[in-house]
Amino acid sequence: MTFSPPAPPAFAQCTPRQKAARILTDALAPANLVVALLLLVGWHATGSWSGLGWGLLGALFCGLVPVGIIMLGVRRGALTDQHIRVRRQRMVPMALSGVSVAAGITLLYVLGAPADVFALVVAMLVGLASSLLVTAGWQISVHMSVAGGTVMILLLVFGAPVLPAALLAAALGWSRLVLKAHTPAQVIAGTALGGAAALTFALLR
Repeated sequence: MTFSPPAPPAFAQCTPRQKAARILTDALAPANLVVALLLLVGWHATGSWSGLGWGLLGALFCGLVPVGIIMLGVRRGALTDQHIRVRRQRMVPMALSGVSVAAGITLLYVLGAPADVFALVVAMLVGLASSLLVTAGWQISVHMSVAGGTVMILLLVFGAPVLPAALLAAALGWSRLVLKAHTPAQVIAGTALGGAAALTFALLR
């Protein structure tokens, strides 16, 4: 049986529980986590403003351009919403986002980006490609794939002090279930898939 997530109710019509879930889902959307992670790792890589600059450059290709692709699709009516709840609609924007990330990798390599920033952007491409392959046949949670990878990479870079970030990832998983955007299996699988990006980062940094 094909999984079909329902259209979310208007925010004003949501229960308090649903409103909390909507806020978490929007605040911890993949693009937001990607941008935040790149800035944090960029700063850590150099300990200076230049690191933030490298993070911003990566964020342009990994976060801002993909968001622009999605918003254009929503505006044209090709996509249901910013979270693309219908699986078959995800293929094209994810593929185009992959092209953008690949372009970012090339530019960062040519310009001599810090190793951690370069490794992170490559890891993001691996995570995106893995999600795309799974999405071709099954509706995995991209929210949780990015969240899971983000937590694991933060732990690799900053160590135990960032462990509470796992609570935010868990809250995000809860929100996806409350909104009926995914099944528990899709949430768990998405979280596990984030390990592909984290492993890539660990090997390349």
